[in-house]
Amino acid sequence: MPVDIIKEKFTGKVQEVVLGATKEQGGTRAYTVKLGGSSTLPFLQFEGEIPNRPSIAIEIWDIKPDWSPSFDEYYADVWDDPVAWAKKAEEYGDIIYLRLRGADPELENSKSADECAKLVKKILENTGAPLIVEGPGFPDKDNEVLQAVAEAAAGENIALGVAEKDNYRSIAAAAMMGKHCIIGRSPVDINIMKQLNIMITEMGVPGDKIISDPLTGGLGYGIEYSYSIMERARWGALIGDKMMALPVICLAGPEAWRAKEPNAANEDAGPGWGDQKERGVIWEAMTAAALLQAGGDLILIRHPAAAQLIKKHLDALLVSNKY
Repeated sequence: MPVDIIKEKFTGKVQEVVLGATKEQGGTRAYTVKLGGSSTLPFLQFEGEIPNRPSIAIEIWDIKPDWSPSFDEYYADVWDDPVAWAKKAEEYGDIIYLRLRGADPELENSKSADECAKLVKKILENTGAPLIVEGPGFPDKDNEVLQAVAEAAAGENIALGVAEKDNYRSIAAAAMMGKHCIIGRSPVDINIMKQLNIMITEMGVPGDKIISDPLTGGLGYGIEYSYSIMERARWGALIGDKMMALPVICLAGPEAWRAKEPNAANEDAGPGWGDQKERGVIWEAMTAAALLQAGGDLILIRHPAAAQLIKKHLDALLVSNKY
């Protein structure tokens, strides 16, 4: 006998946000990426619509990073050339995520806002994927750098990050000036997440230009807190709370590789932890998989092999389960 499945009936959905602009839209991107739009909990297609597949962004830096040697086989020839690195990143993901670490004001040869803007322009001229640009992580320098980047990338509909509760006005203004998207970051706190979204919209940024970053943790290092925040945000979106309904970006790669305990990043964890290269890729992929189940719409990946695993995982999850 057929079994009647009890289904939730939701009244809301996740806001759809488009990254990138093609020639017809005033930009130069080869394609655009749509985030969000779901009217159901993650991957439950029998309860609602999932019009847009979760996307993968590939992390690159503007300077050579201090990453594990396990990345060398993919990037050793482009460490000192961020434009070439960006072109390689296109092979592994949907979006290029550029972190302007070279603009860190504490570095001896800190890059200027003008240098950062010129680099962004070069990357846009030599790639076709939508672009996300994150500042160096120092409020004053972020404001200076991202304003220059927004102007240089006008018309390309990139995403600027990150805007935080105490430092969002200048970045929001830069995003509106260049008609770009903005990433709002909150410190694993559902109330601050909602408050920040409200403040950004009150600045005049429309909801379809905002992406939320709830500051996720890596596997084994606080990921359960991130999961619960994301779960509550998705539930809020589905019951009609528009300030909880913005698509979510999750920094799976940086979080999986940054902790020093015996995990992905630790090369001296001991023989019981297995090969560091294989362990690192799996650790990152498992972090990303958990965050996808929590409602992530855009996953930032660092290792190309982890990106390949997540693509296969998404292929399996997105097989129709409607009945």
